[in-house]
Parts: sequence; structure tokens; C-alpha cells
Amino acid sequence: MTGKSIITIKGVKEGLVFLLDDRCDFVELLDELNAKLDKHGQQFNGPIVHIFIKLGARQLSEEDKERIKAVFRKQGNLLIQSIESDSPEVDPAEKPVPLLHTMTGMVRSGQTVEYDGHLLLIGDVNPGGTIRCSGDVYVLGALRGTVHAGTLGNEEAIIAASLMRPTQLRIADVISRPPDEWTSSEPWMEYAFLREGTMSIDKLTSLGRQRKEVMLFKGV
Repeated sequence: MTGKSIITIKGVKEGLVFLLDDRCDFVELLDELNAKLDKHGQQFNGPIVHIFIKLGARQLSEEDKERIKAVFRKQGNLLIQSIESDSPEVDPAEKPVPLLHTMTGMVRSGQTVEYDGHLLLIGDVNPGGTIRCSGDVYVLGALRGTVHAGTLGNEEAIIAASLMRPTQLRIADVISRPPDEWTSSEPWMEYAFLREGTMSIDKLTSLGRQRKEVMLFKGV
């Protein structure tokens, strides 16, 4: 292989980072790693040096990781701290379909409803009632209580309601304006969303401008 070296070594505060090419043959990579460590063996003598190995997109079995570790064991002072690969890219068509939970009834004062995924509530959320979901929350009724959407940090989550009169709304870590500022009396369904880190509200029919992709939910 010519041109760019298939192994790059960078010094960091914690030790040395070995960047290993992810396109070359694995055997060629091991041979180059052996040659580089042998060539610079004297530079690695002395105190313990912590080694961090970056594999790029290459995914290795535990057996192949052990083969890499064996190369470094020849140098007694090189201590491997980690061997990491980049997260594999996921085909959008293969992404897991978010679950859409459907619930009918009323969330009463003192009651808390929690779901992992999206929630469609056909009913009301009374003052003192709380909904917490990792995804979106859609209330086909009056929302007068508290709703926290995107509980795991999803800032793309939304909160929609037929009548938006919340005690408090929260999306990810952003908390809504004071309740007395939710003064809209329009007859259409509205939704709350984050715009540049600030809670905003709009007609639900405008959601398509924010979300260009088709939303497909798997019901439970």
C-alpha cells in the first residue's frame, strides 16, 4: 500500500492514540503494526504508556482484537486502554420503528403516565396529571396538566393537543413558558416544539414544515 500510512500515532495527554486504517487487509495491518513497534521500540522504553486504539469503521471480533493486543504485549510498557470502532452506519430503512402507544381515558390529578416511545391519548390531562414519554405526545382532548416529551434528550419530540392549556410543558431539558402565556384560543389542534432551544407553538397542520420525513409508528 502506498501513499498515506495505514497507521498513525498521535500523542495525547493520556498517552498515545493509534489510528489504524480501516480499508486495508487486516493481516497487512498487523504486519505494519509489528514493523512500526519494532522500528520505534527504543522510543517506547521506560514508564508505562497508555494506548488507545481507534479502528475507524473496521469491526473486529474478540479474537482479532486479541491479535492486536499480542503485538503490543511485546513492548512491556505499552498498556492498551481501549480498542474502539466507529458506530456502524444504519440504513434509514432499517432504523427501528418507534412504538406508538394508544391510551383512552383521563389522566387525573396525581396520576403519572410513562411510556418509552410515542403516546396518543384520546382523552384529557387534568391539572395535576402528568405524562412522560421518550417520544412525542398527542392529546386528542384538553391538555391542562404537565407533559414531558423527549425524556431521554430527544429535542425533536413534540407535544400536541386539541386544547392547549398546560400547567407545564417540557421537551428534553427545555421547560415551557409560564402557563398564563399560553393564551391561544384558536379552535385548531396545536403542538409545542423546540426552535433553536426555545419552546414554540404552532398549528399541528404546520408540522410538515418541521418534519420532512414520513412518520411511521408501530402501534401497541
